[in-house]
Amino acid sequence: MTALLLLFFIADVCLGTVFIKPSQVWDALLGIDNRQTSKTMRYIITDLRLPRAIMAVLTGAGLAIAGLLMQTLFRNPLAGPFVLGISSGAGLGVALVIMGATALGISAISGIGIIAASVIGSIAVLLLIILMSLRIKDTMGLLIVGLMVGSLSSAVVGILSYFSSSDELKRYVFWSLGSLGNIDWSDLWIISLLFLVSIVLLLWIIKPLNALLLGESYALSLGINIKNTRWIIIIITSILAGSITAFAGPIAFIGLAVPHLSRLILPTVNHKILIPTAILLGATLLLFCDIVSQLPFSNYSLPINAVTSLLGAPLIIWLIMRKRNLHF
Repeated sequence: MTALLLLFFIADVCLGTVFIKPSQVWDALLGIDNRQTSKTMRYIITDLRLPRAIMAVLTGAGLAIAGLLMQTLFRNPLAGPFVLGISSGAGLGVALVIMGATALGISAISGIGIIAASVIGSIAVLLLIILMSLRIKDTMGLLIVGLMVGSLSSAVVGILSYFSSSDELKRYVFWSLGSLGNIDWSDLWIISLLFLVSIVLLLWIIKPLNALLLGESYALSLGINIKNTRWIIIIITSILAGSITAFAGPIAFIGLAVPHLSRLILPTVNHKILIPTAILLGATLLLFCDIVSQLPFSNYSLPINAVTSLLGAPLIIWLIMRKRNLHF
């Protein structure tokens, strides 16, 4: 899986509207003066394709981790990284800025403004979920609250869409389709730092995650602090899903399907094995989807959100039909 990840990473950098040789990519990364590699080619490699490929790795791995944590916490195979309403909160923040710009007297919203609105929306939903978790002791109750927050956010977005102009609506739709290309190195540093913090927190709760699969009562008998574990899971999921949605938009399929694919490939419930498997598989799948979305050797590209769903859904259906049962 690691070798496959490296192969798709190199292919993602090389393929596109213009094909770039792997040797040219290597020379550009090392700063070697190669006559075959022009300044324009170096710019394409270092400032466009390489950040996009790294973002695909971080996004795929982060959503896979978040989905695995949500399915473990709720013991529900349909749970995903956005089940707590984090994505809906980010979408609401972006909708308020884009489609509510005219009402606020703002003529134009920059990319930084959209990212800031998405971050604020995600944080607002996170704080709401944390406050709710102080009163709601039942895990399934917390799941229902997250779904209701998502429904409320969708309702507000629908109202804004109805009264917005065609240009505002078009811009919001483009954001909702997801994109890995609008990323620079400063954005990558932020996302990488948040990803590293999430991994450090994740290492503390591997044993509690295994215990939660057998039920909260069994976990309590092992001395697991259910409240603290649930808080850490919510914080990790919110950091990953919120930051990824802010910079790349909502990416479907990866967080929901990769944990199931990991269990189908390696039939185990041990998170010491599932977590690295999900990281590698999520990053590899999103790199592959990014390669397909760029439509190599053409001047067109497809939205990444549509590609992940088109390729992912049939794959999951085929694997489940082949296995005839879903390990969970």
